[in-house]
Amino acid sequence: MTLLWLSILWVFASACVAMLPMRRQYVPGVILLLAAPVLIVMIGIQVNWIAALLALAAFVSMFRNPLKFLIAKLKGQDPEVPQ
Repeated sequence: MTLLWLSILWVFASACVAMLPMRRQYVPGVILLLAAPVLIVMIGIQVNWIAALLALAAFVSMFRNPLKFLIAKLKGQDPEVPQ
């Protein structure tokens, strides 16, 4: 039951962060970005791997731009930061 409430809290927190101006999204966005894999692994352990795959797909869909930025940084490129 705790996992369900943590997941719901994460979804509402990410929706609230998305409504912030771009310059104020960085810190809470990084926190949510780091918390998501932990929740997805917990979903995989406690529920099943299909639910974890669905959660992973939702996570990648929501955080596609920050993930593209991180991948470009890891490749040594200099990606543009939105204003």
